[in-house]
Amino acid sequence: MKKTTSFLCVALLMAVCASCSSTVPDIYATLYGVVSDSETSDPIANASVVLSPGGKSKTTGSDGRYEFNDLDATQYTITVQKTGYQTNRKTVSAVSAEQTEANIPLTKSN
Repeated sequence: MKKTTSFLCVALLMAVCASCSSTVPDIYATLYGVVSDSETSDPIANASVVLSPGGKSKTTGSDGRYEFNDLDATQYTITVQKTGYQTNRKTVSAVSAEQTEANIPLTKSN
């Protein structure tokens, strides 16, 4: 009887904990996009992508993609730099529990 009661208590506790964790809302936002050449639309690899405020930074992959996860919902300025290209900035609003796409073209320097 004691084993059965203990087992039931543990099972009930696990069920309560599982239901609590599934009701926590996702409060963070995601920003993602592709950095590309403004003339050819080819993706630009190894471009520096910096978020402000916060100063988080990423480098684009070979496909020109970048992604920032777990961001606070606010307005960000994305600054993109790559040698041989002019710096470009874009302002976007990150929304809680949403993914926001921000593709950014770069123009070659003269």
